[in-house]
Amino acid sequence: MSDNEVKSILFAGVGGQGILRASDIICEVIMEAGLDVKKSEVHGMAQRGGCVTSHVRYGKKVYSPLAEPGSIQTLISFEKMEDLRYLKFLRKDAAIIVNTEEIYPPAVNMGDAPYPQDVIAFLKKHYGKVINFNAAELAQKAGNIKTANVVLLGALSNLMNIDQSLWQGVIKKSFPEKLVKMNLAAFQMGIDA
Repeated sequence: MSDNEVKSILFAGVGGQGILRASDIICEVIMEAGLDVKKSEVHGMAQRGGCVTSHVRYGKKVYSPLAEPGSIQTLISFEKMEDLRYLKFLRKDAAIIVNTEEIYPPAVNMGDAPYPQDVIAFLKKHYGKVINFNAAELAQKAGNIKTANVVLLGALSNLMNIDQSLWQGVIKKSFPEKLVKMNLAAFQMGIDA
């Protein structure tokens, strides 16, 4: 990272998927790495399954928590369709991490609109680095589907130049002791995915 470069990550998904917890964890990791970090979040109708986003920007010095359209280097999509809403924010060389889990919005559930097909193929056609896997299935293997957000953080950690021990230390501090082992397992599954 050059001295003045600010990196931008966008987390996008549906209420209840742990997006805000994941963005809190990454902010703590970035601070532990000695960098400046700013975060902004939009809850929308989160408690009703609506869209939730969190912008995380980091570098030597960050002045704004919001990324400009066309400037985000990494998008983490907690639900397969959610990444389509935020493509205008991505740089052409952006990396996209996609949880292939499908959570149908009300319009799809009521039959008013179809769920988009071939989302992954579309992304791979337009972006060079698309990492896709079912984080919910991996979380279940780690012991609890609610750790899917930590699985996605594991995958994200592969794209960042921050020591794994910092990530693990923050995860240990972020959860009650009885949940630490499960979340560390989920994090490793994301690294391996």
